[in-house]
Amino acid sequence: MNGLSSPLLTQTQISSASPPWWREILEDLESRLSGDSGFPCVFSKNAFKKKLIRFIFVPDAQNAAMVHLAAGLKQYVNLSRDWDGSLDTAYPLVVGFSRDAIEADSIEAYHAFGWRVLQALHALDPAPWPSQVGQDPNAADWSMCFNGMPLFVNMSHPAHQARRSRNLGRHCLFVINPRERFDIFAGNTPGGRQVRTNIRQRIERYDGQPHAPQLGFFGADSREWWQYSLLDHNGPRADQCPFLQRSSTRTPTP
Repeated sequence: MNGLSSPLLTQTQISSASPPWWREILEDLESRLSGDSGFPCVFSKNAFKKKLIRFIFVPDAQNAAMVHLAAGLKQYVNLSRDWDGSLDTAYPLVVGFSRDAIEADSIEAYHAFGWRVLQALHALDPAPWPSQVGQDPNAADWSMCFNGMPLFVNMSHPAHQARRSRNLGRHCLFVINPRERFDIFAGNTPGGRQVRTNIRQRIERYDGQPHAPQLGFFGADSREWWQYSLLDHNGPRADQCPFLQRSSTRTPTP
């Protein structure tokens, strides 16, 4: 679909010969993650500087595009299983959607699209839901999973005007990382809590408003799905998650 052998691309594979919208996504990321932009996530800035980011480009919202995305995500999960614990091999994934994939003019429309994509991926998931991960999105131990790996999904898009940290340019993007990496680098430990405090203070300076109250610690004081698609201004969130778990996805407990 992308003219290359793999749907999962490295940062250095995007070149002047790539489709213009791919280059737009890379340029927009560069404007936010390079230099003294003030972007709050130091891990993202480090990954971009060292050319560690992996990409999947999704041209539209048709079934073939979702199959393409699922194939790339499976590759990314397999790559992430071999992680050695170093920041220099903690490859974040950016999923970039073309403008043909979504017509949206509001935060609600972008978020509805994002959850439809996650639902499509769930339908294409080749592996059972991990036994240690809850099936109810309102449970403390729930996380989006694919190919047997819990993931964290950041939905960023152009409709975010006040919450600038969730606007990465002219296209709708997912920024995906394995769930465990947040627990290692910024988990519910003294060091991890300090890392999160520092990042959230940077978010408040960058966004010009208090960080979203839905941000919390996994398994503790927040619903994980709330953090995937944030509101532009702080306020109450709905109790009903758009994600619908398919039945019989939990593997037997050993």
